[in-house]
Amino acid sequence: MSENLKKHLAQLSKRGPHRVLVGDLSYAGIPGKVYAPAEGNSVPAVAFGHDWLKSVKTYHATLRHLASWGIVVTAPDTETGFMPDHRGFAADLESALQIASGVKLGHGKVTVSPSKLGVVGHGMGGGAAVLTAANNPRIKAVAALYPADTAPSSVEAARAVKAPGLIIAPGRPDLFGAGDPAKVAFHWGGEVVYREIKGGNQAGFTEDTFLKLVVGQGIPQFSAQETARGLLTGFLLHQLDNERKYSGFSEALAHAKNVTSYAGTELADKADVKLSTSTRL
Repeated sequence: MSENLKKHLAQLSKRGPHRVLVGDLSYAGIPGKVYAPAEGNSVPAVAFGHDWLKSVKTYHATLRHLASWGIVVTAPDTETGFMPDHRGFAADLESALQIASGVKLGHGKVTVSPSKLGVVGHGMGGGAAVLTAANNPRIKAVAALYPADTAPSSVEAARAVKAPGLIIAPGRPDLFGAGDPAKVAFHWGGEVVYREIKGGNQAGFTEDTFLKLVVGQGIPQFSAQETARGLLTGFLLHQLDNERKYSGFSEALAHAKNVTSYAGTELADKADVKLSTSTRL
């Protein structure tokens, strides 16, 4: 039975109740930022990976959003050049997550639970998040927003991810996209939910609005950004913080306005995979 997300999605798409503190990762040897709620014990934490040629500053509102809902975010600002090392970026995400779980944050008022760790990414960072989570039992949830192709392949790495996954994809063919989110979801080694957002795509998720207008990537996608943040927040709060009221965000066929979910044979069709009696649904 499909789950209607309407009740909570509108709320989770807006800023949460926590005051947010922003700091630097550089003190721990990695360029980047840390976003944290001002206080909290045993809170969840995620490492966040940026897209190709993007920097952490183009995700300020998204990372602040997650922290406002009680989730610590460490975001390395590495591999921002034209020829990034995807495996190296995945290693940086792992290091950033270790930093989050190993120190007290927010003037000592925030501690992270080592059993509530996840990894999130957008575009290239989404693919790198999958690489980070492959064969990594410490990671309890993964979210890839419009994941792009990586080397090594994030599609192949998805087979080795046992943590629950959220894959967000565009609601129509993405001319600017550089990956195949449906294939990533179809080959996922554990439980996975695949959502398509109407009016959203890989190019539109970052917050460098003026630059996108200049280079002709279309009008800002504020509504799709908010929807993606809400879907991401609900999924992480359920999977990492065990907030059962948000369990619908982990349901394969949950639905909401401008959000369509696919699973089973429909997901296989999206991934252009021919099923046989031996193919896993």
